[in-house]
This record gives sequence, structure tokens and C-alpha cells, in this order.
Amino acid sequence: MATEEIDWSKCADVESVPGRVSGAWVIKGTRVQADAIVENARAGCTAEEIAGPDIFPSIPLDIVQRVLRFAKITPPSNG
Repeated sequence: MATEEIDWSKCADVESVPGRVSGAWVIKGTRVQADAIVENARAGCTAEEIAGPDIFPSIPLDIVQRVLRFAKITPPSNG
């Protein structure tokens, strides 16, 4: 399944810092790549699971939700 590349430049929750993770778009203040959040959602993880203890516990749920909304990804729901 081919997917469009996401233009993260207008997402307020991510940043690209030269020298950090090779300049990849990451969640602000972290080394967690924005694309990793999207990939987990596309693999079937809920936003709660992505922000949970087994995937990215350092990323708050509201940031995961906003990043997915920006990327126009609708993850499965927990309920």
C-alpha cells in the first residue's frame, strides 16, 4: 500500500533539528519520530496504546492525538 509523505512543517507538535535523529521530524523536545507515531496507528494501535507504557510512554496522549489528526490518520478506538 503506497502512502503519501506527510509534510510535517506545519504541525505545531513536531520539529526538525539538524543533528538530532539526522534531522528527521520528531515530537518536540524528544527523539521520537513523528512517522513512528503514524506507523503504529497504521499498524492498528490506538492513540492510547501509542502513548502507553509499551510504545511511547514519554509522549502525552493529547500530543499523539494531535499528530495523528494532523496526519489525517484515524487509529482504531479503545471502546
